[in-house]
Formats: sequence, structure tokens, C-alpha cells
Amino acid sequence: MVSRVRVWLNRTYAENVFFMDQLRRNPSDRAVEIHATHGDADSPVLAAADTAELEPEGLSPAAYVEYALDQCRRRGIDVFVPRLHQSAIVAHRADFEAAGTALLAPPPEAVAVFEDKVIAYEAVQAIGVPVPPWWRVRTAEELLSAVEELETRGHKACFKPASGAGGVGFRVITRAPFSLTHLSGFPTPYVQLDLVLDALRRADEPVDWLVMPRLEQPEVSVDCLTGPDNRVRLAIGRSKNGRRRGFTVQEQWVEPARRIAEGFGLHYLSNIQFRMFGETPVLMDVNTRPAGGLHQLSLCGVNVPWLAVQLALGEDPGEVAPPFLGQDYTVVSGPRPLRPVSIPQQRAEETEPLLPAVPAPASVDSVGSGAAQVLPL
Repeated sequence: MVSRVRVWLNRTYAENVFFMDQLRRNPSDRAVEIHATHGDADSPVLAAADTAELEPEGLSPAAYVEYALDQCRRRGIDVFVPRLHQSAIVAHRADFEAAGTALLAPPPEAVAVFEDKVIAYEAVQAIGVPVPPWWRVRTAEELLSAVEELETRGHKACFKPASGAGGVGFRVITRAPFSLTHLSGFPTPYVQLDLVLDALRRADEPVDWLVMPRLEQPEVSVDCLTGPDNRVRLAIGRSKNGRRRGFTVQEQWVEPARRIAEGFGLHYLSNIQFRMFGETPVLMDVNTRPAGGLHQLSLCGVNVPWLAVQLALGEDPGEVAPPFLGQDYTVVSGPRPLRPVSIPQQRAEETEPLLPAVPAPASVDSVGSGAAQVLPL
């Protein structure tokens, strides 16, 4: 009898409830049990897991590694998919292997390259992948200089943190004065240059931003599955142009993504994002973790989360080509169960639960539109 696979996701995005669903519906018909931890007791991933715990707050990266190792030993984790403190965790891969746990994450060298967007842009440019023009700025004067240079070239300027994920901190610069126009309709990413400069000059410490031209659609996120031998097993692009989304395996998107994944050893799951700069696709960002929208590849007849777990367990699926490309689609929000109280549920057979059991889910929460159900167009 084939043993169950025990998978742990730590403090992950709400979208990964779908990642968990796909693991359970794997084509190998293998029993999968999922452990989840989070700092938010109302995270949908806690309700979706077989066992769940609240994570302690305020742990240093080193202390979190010790916490994670303890979780893996006590829970019998076979595959750990780390998001929080990924870089500290992968630096201790040997310790996790000694505990019987495979890390579904790249090696520390690869993670380090893509933690800082400036280092990442310099590195991928060196292997021939196009990147947009960019400036690293820390002061108001540096920001103004970069914005003026971009505007002289006919571009709109935008900025984002040099380190970060999920589009947090992304803003587009405008010189239009603040007015009632900016208070009508929904909030936008546009910010007035004079307000940003004033905030920077009054700040107690410098920022660390990347300033670049605003890139145009389509946006294509290429999901890659790469083995420990640095060979890509699967690469499919998910395109986004306004509300419309679709899939692509065109070389202009997939070839540079493969070059990055193989060249930097982005083992297991990575997500490499491109947009248009003029007529040229250029790199926008690289995520060394599963993308929130990874589950959408099920519309192409592939279960990528399960392929990744197989690879982590040493069960190499070989090169995988999607049997077809799904039709264009859009995403909508949908409800997911939550625990009726703030303490996550434990499975009945847990011998030493850290938290008491609670009744079955009774409330629901809406998972964000980026993670939602997919509907055809």
C-alpha cells in the first residue's frame, strides 16, 4: 500500500486553498494530508487544511527555522512548501532532510538573487534576458532625477520597493495636481509627484525603491516546474490583458523564462513575469514560490502542484507538455469556509494537538479575485 503524503504550507496566500484542492485531487490517487500554519486565525487555508495551527508572532528568521523544524518532526511532514522566511529555511535544507522533509523551494543562492530586484535585473540581463530601464532611488532628489529622465524619453514613471512581492508598494507617478478628480471613482495606483517628494524629504530614513517606466499589457506570468538538475519539466504562460486571461506557450515568453529558471536553478515551482516595453517583452518580476494563480493551469489539463510534490519526493514526472491550452477566461470571487471560532481545527487522530478541536466550519469568507473561481469567456 502506498503511504500518504503529508504536505505543509506555512503562512501562505489565501489563493493557495486551490493549490491544496489540487493536491487532494491528484491523478495518482495518492492520499494527501495537508498541514497549514498562519498568523491569521481567519485565513481560509487554515479551514481548508486537515490540521492547522496559529503561528507564533515575532520570531526571528533563525527562531522560525527552529519552529519549522519542530513542526516537520512532530507532524511527519514529507514536503514543506515555505513562503514566510523562505530564504532562512532553504539555507537549512540539510537539517530538514535529516528530519525526513523535502523542501519544495529553490536553493539559497537562487532565492538570494531574486530577493532584490536590482540584483535580479542585473543578473538576468547578464544572461541575455531583456529588462526595462531602471533606477534605484533612496532620496527625493534621486527620484526626481529618474522621473525626469523617463518623462524626457516619453514614458510614465512608476516605482516599487526593491524588495517585496505581490505588487505591494507599486505606484504610478503623475504630475496632475491633487483635486476632487482623484476622490471620485475607485482608488488608483496614481500618486502626485509633489506629494511623494514631500514625503521623502520629511522621512526619517531613506527608502529603497526601483523606478522604471510603466510597462504595458499583456502581462504574461510563466509558471515553471524545474528539477534539481536545473532542467525545466514544464513551462506555461498565463496571459492577462484587462479582464481577459488565457494561456500561451509562445517562445517570446516561454524561452526567456526557461533561461532564467534553468540558469539560476529555480528548482520546483517559480513564476516569472513579463510585460511589454514598446515592442519587446521584458522581465517584470521573478517569484521563487508557487504563484497564487497556479491552479488556473488545470484548465490546460495539468495538475502542477502534484507534479511539483512528485518531483520533491524524487518521483520525477519527466518533461510534461499540456495536452491542450484552455480557452480564455476571467476570474470572480467565491466563498470559502472559515472556522466558526478563531482556533483552528485539529484532526481527531492527532495524538498531541496543540490546540483543541472545534466544530465543523460554519462561516464563509470571499477569497480575492486573483485566486477565485475561473469562468470561460
